[in-house]
Amino acid sequence: MRILKISFALSLSAIALTSTYVAYSTWQTEADIKAHRQNVIALAQQTEGPNWDNAALSTLPKVVQRYLQFSFPNGPTNISHVSMEMEGQFRRPQTEGFAATTAEQVVAANTPALAFSATTPIIPGVWARAYDAYADVRMEMKAKILSTITVVDEKETPELNATSLRRWLLESPLYPVALMPGGPVTWEAIDDTRARATVTMSGYSASLVATFREDGSLERFDAEEDGDLTSPYHGSGEHVYRTDYKEVSGMMIPHKFIIARAAKGKILPFWNGHLTSITFSSL
Repeated sequence: MRILKISFALSLSAIALTSTYVAYSTWQTEADIKAHRQNVIALAQQTEGPNWDNAALSTLPKVVQRYLQFSFPNGPTNISHVSMEMEGQFRRPQTEGFAATTAEQVVAANTPALAFSATTPIIPGVWARAYDAYADVRMEMKAKILSTITVVDEKETPELNATSLRRWLLESPLYPVALMPGGPVTWEAIDDTRARATVTMSGYSASLVATFREDGSLERFDAEEDGDLTSPYHGSGEHVYRTDYKEVSGMMIPHKFIIARAAKGKILPFWNGHLTSITFSSL
């Protein structure tokens, strides 16, 4: 009986220690995420937005002019950054199944910088907390089981920095001031429904082809090169499809999305979700 009591006490102590460690690690992970968000916001507040210039607007491809007129039905507005929350179904890299996921993101509107975090359940009582940040032309990416055990820890490389730059461009319909003339994005006409967007910063550049609907809304962005489906992360993805545009703070913002990898003519979704909140902060 005494041995059983000792074993029980030791088990309780081990559980308590483990719980304390997980709680501390969770606090530290959330502190890291908060620091990344604050860094993005600081960069956003230091960057002036482009001025609405009708002469500059007239030099853009007509399909892009129509998109910007659609995006700002009452004229452009100046914002520094956007904060959003999302939920939906997420597929982890190199897997086939989807799991319910919630996510948060803060993005600078006028300079490429963002901080993203997501929580995905794995089994009951066990979750994965993933986050990545891109600021000052450098990225960081981590994923932790129980917010504690690190399973992905990617540091900046030229390739990942360029991928993160493309990620900011891929998300830009959520903050369309980023696509105005005079900012970091330039446009090149392709045909009556498509145009190529290129973002350039500190020697890096990334491009996506935008396809627009008849009403002026941006339907999709697509990369022009295949993605590497063997990587342990999704990166920016190579395709996004956006629907359910609603007016928020004087801008037409898409609230539903499908983000996918793409290679060899196949589109492989990994994040199918919708916005649950979005808030814009002014300059």
